Amino acid sequence: MFNRKRCLRPAVVIASISLVAGCSVFSDGDPDSAGPIVVGTTSAPSTLDPAASWDGSWELFRNIYQTLLAYPNGATTPQPDAASSCRFTDASNRVYRCELRPGMKFADGHPLDAQAVKYSIDRIRNINAPGGPAGLLGSLDRVQVAGDRDVVFQLNRSDATFPFVLATPAMSIVDPDDYSAHALRNDGKVFGSGPYALKSYQEGKQAELVKNGNYQGYAERRNDAVTIRYFQDSATMVKALRDSSIDVTYRGLAADDIVALQGKGSKDLQLVEGAGADINYLVFNPKDPWAAKQAVRKAVAQVVDRPAIAHTVYKDTVDPLYSMVPKGLTGHTTGFFDDFGDPSVTKARKILSEAGITQKVPLTLWYTTDRYGSETAEEFQELKRQLDDSGLFTITLKSRPWKTYVAGYQKGEYPVFGRGWSPDFPDADNFIAPFVGQQNALGTPYPTPEITKVLLPESRRESDRANVVKEFEQAQQILVRDARLLPLWQGKQYVAASDDISGGERALDPSSIMMMWELSRKTSW
Repeated sequence: MFNRKRCLRPAVVIASISLVAGCSVFSDGDPDSAGPIVVGTTSAPSTLDPAASWDGSWELFRNIYQTLLAYPNGATTPQPDAASSCRFTDASNRVYRCELRPGMKFADGHPLDAQAVKYSIDRIRNINAPGGPAGLLGSLDRVQVAGDRDVVFQLNRSDATFPFVLATPAMSIVDPDDYSAHALRNDGKVFGSGPYALKSYQEGKQAELVKNGNYQGYAERRNDAVTIRYFQDSATMVKALRDSSIDVTYRGLAADDIVALQGKGSKDLQLVEGAGADINYLVFNPKDPWAAKQAVRKAVAQVVDRPAIAHTVYKDTVDPLYSMVPKGLTGHTTGFFDDFGDPSVTKARKILSEAGITQKVPLTLWYTTDRYGSETAEEFQELKRQLDDSGLFTITLKSRPWKTYVAGYQKGEYPVFGRGWSPDFPDADNFIAPFVGQQNALGTPYPTPEITKVLLPESRRESDRANVVKEFEQAQQILVRDARLLPLWQGKQYVAASDDISGGERALDPSSIMMMWELSRKTSW
């Protein structure tokens, strides 16, 4: 039968709910007895080379490559992985030193030493691939080695978030003998040092992972092999789960499928629900004559009904969000609710009239058709309905596939457009810094010197992130004042699995990446 009982995990971002009966602990039998655990997802890698990826490819990277730091089960701050220890060695957070574990090797037996780490980081910056992760290394001046095991990162400014950057799968360590310093590899092969080795890979179809016998790190592997299958849509993936051709599903579950899985008809299946850190929001383009008006932006903020979107469109599989920093992170506020309260057409009309705007405001809202899930079109229809029904706006909807959609917003073509954000690392900095400044991840300049020149630099001088609440609260209040970015909802994470699989509640790290090694088969009830 379908089980839905609560079991809490002590983590800030991921507070998982295990739906296994009684949250009991099962002993693991022979992990090979029923073959590899098969995991389904709709998020296929765009590349196998870490120097090229700043996207969902990280899911695979976390399992086949290794980083100096990572997030063991339950951790919300980076902990040593390939390193035995890491720390800032100065009071200003500008010199960061890591010591590698002794005797480290790649899966192919080549030594993993300090030179390999330096090579991997330098390679990212040398290649500087379009859409790649070089932008995460903006505070890095140079990498130095001190013997075989010590790596020293010299920063060009104080940056207490640098350990979080090193813990992202973007900073995966590669074998210098197998990766060019100046070119990406595209032969479908991987030479890493993670918990698994990549046995085979069929682009867009599947990846076969087997235990890496040379692995040294924090992961305690509860299985010997995992096969990841890539699906085009949620319905096909869930059907495969119900037909027992896969064991687990993760990423890409549509709201209707989640609701169906929660129902009584889901025999022999379980659902694990976790509070995620993904967010969805609107961006206003200052190049558009209407979106450039603060009163228009604030009127939109005053009308939009987030709970209606969460309930009507997403069937309560997401939560309304009133801040760019999601719930569960230090520094989260509810600034948009505090300033605007519940949706109110009367208040919105007053905002516009006080700015001398008495006619209906024409706005075009853009969204992508193939990036954030099948509900996106319905979400924008709901936004149009809310704004049109207010009598204050005339809304036109337009859409494009992701590839051309990105090109459009980078050129400043869209008056208002939807975006989603999955964190690079679980810190409030990563939900503010990427979106502000003359050059940002949105392609729409947002000069805000109060944030970029004062609050962010101040926060990055503080290693104890619990001590930067004031700076992030002030930054978020500026975002509310300007209303250039309008947060809409915060996602939850769902793992659906057959009833004989355990570990789903342990398998999500604070960046919502699945740690495949936590999955195992149960041997008893």
